[in-house]
Amino acid sequence: MADTTTQILIPETFQRGTYDFAGQIGLIWELIKAPLIVPLLTVGVYVSWAMSLMLFFERVYMGVVIVLVKLFWKKPEQRYKYEPIQDDLELGSSNFPVVLIQIPMFNEREVYKVSIGAACGLSWPSDRLVIQVLDDSTDPTIKQMVELECQRWASKGINIRYQIRETRGGYKAGALKEGLKRSYVKHCEYVAIFDADFRPEPDYLRRAIPFLVHNPDIALVQARWRFVNADECLLTRMQEMSLDYHFTVEQEVGSATHAFFGFNGTAGVWRIAAINEAGGWKDRTTVEDMDLAVRASLRGWKFLYLGDLQVKSELPSTFNAFRFQQHRWSCGPANLFRKMAMEIIKTKKVTVWKKFYTIYSFFFVRKIIAHMVTFFFYCVVLPLTILVPEVYVPIWGAVYIPSIITILNSVGTPRSIHLLFYWILFENVMSLHRTKATLIGLLETARSNEWVVTEKLGDIVKNKAAEAAKNKVADANKTKPASKLFKRPRFKFGNRLHLLELGFGVFLFMCGCYDFVHGKNNYFVYLFLQTITFLICGFGYVGTIIPSS
Repeated sequence: MADTTTQILIPETFQRGTYDFAGQIGLIWELIKAPLIVPLLTVGVYVSWAMSLMLFFERVYMGVVIVLVKLFWKKPEQRYKYEPIQDDLELGSSNFPVVLIQIPMFNEREVYKVSIGAACGLSWPSDRLVIQVLDDSTDPTIKQMVELECQRWASKGINIRYQIRETRGGYKAGALKEGLKRSYVKHCEYVAIFDADFRPEPDYLRRAIPFLVHNPDIALVQARWRFVNADECLLTRMQEMSLDYHFTVEQEVGSATHAFFGFNGTAGVWRIAAINEAGGWKDRTTVEDMDLAVRASLRGWKFLYLGDLQVKSELPSTFNAFRFQQHRWSCGPANLFRKMAMEIIKTKKVTVWKKFYTIYSFFFVRKIIAHMVTFFFYCVVLPLTILVPEVYVPIWGAVYIPSIITILNSVGTPRSIHLLFYWILFENVMSLHRTKATLIGLLETARSNEWVVTEKLGDIVKNKAAEAAKNKVADANKTKPASKLFKRPRFKFGNRLHLLELGFGVFLFMCGCYDFVHGKNNYFVYLFLQTITFLICGFGYVGTIIPSS
């Protein structure tokens, strides 16, 4: 009876059908592997090597140049004419140029007071300073709060203007462009731009403006970002490591060798005449800052980066906010490259060497290859070679060259060297998102102009522990708590899920299991660790991990 029951539940014909189906799949795999899969995967390996070597030589070149800059280059005050602007009792403030401060905002409930207060606290004659708050907020309550803050500072004698628009056309670029059209801006010579979470020190203008005043060929002075919440969680530490390399090496090298680099969109001072000559702000991509910088550079203007002039800012502390930011930062440059490549080639106002640097180094290697090679090689090609052992990847291509690139990338943040291995795994995960965004920009698909403002939390998270301590004391004394403890916005579990990351996590886990059973190179160690990182990001929990110091 038992045998009969078993045959009814799992018919013999079904068992044979299952075995036949698996056998057919295996047969098809063997038929297409040699003539199709192996050649395609071999091409993928060669393409990955080519991209790795391009990135390797770029990083080595940058490393050599930055060492030479630090050891032998003169400081900016010695390379350019520089003389501090002094207060003069006889002339009063007339020897100070009129400077416009622009602060673009969009629903910045948590940080608007900080940025406005920092701008109003700049050490510059009040009659030579115009502060312009460009508020594109859609929340009426927040708009009222920002306007009242501007009125509060205006009552103290600060020349601050609150500006709004009927629509958000052009997003940030549109707001900045509209701001420069105001009649009271016509007598301003320079404009300093600060995003809503940026906090310049009082001496910012006194250190930056003299370079523009005494060097009429300089269009932009860019300061370095310094992050107030870098230690908040592992996500912010990972971002600090990536951005510190950008500022410590990429911006410094570009400034020293070609007097050109990408404007970071904030914490910089522009000569308004250079903005106008370059064609003003354009909203054709999501990187209006880089767009303006490239156009101004093609007209012969020079840029100066000051690494010791630092402005405090905030890093995204939620994974969703970080993903949206990285989409914009990856898609925008690729889309701009598509639009400007021929313009760069045809221009006659810059040298051939600078054209090559802009197209190959600045755009192609750093904005396209750097994203694609990480994802293509480590998340696709290398795992597939485990399933196709006929394709061999030598250890120098899989380990040695990438290790050197990684070490060179980590020089900007020596305090986080102990997090280097996890940073590699995390960057591999983000390379998936950046590669997708880069392809969207190159192909100019529907999401190429998607703009999502990065969420900012201000000092609330930093004050969380202090408020908790106050509440504990209040509870102990049986008094009313000092304040309600801030809580991160709670997301539904479904909103945390990122299916693409989870899918690649499953794929890498399967490849790791196969390598553990059949492989010879022990890649499964890397694959299992990379799987864990993909799953952590896929479930949206990377922003909740607190790093060790």
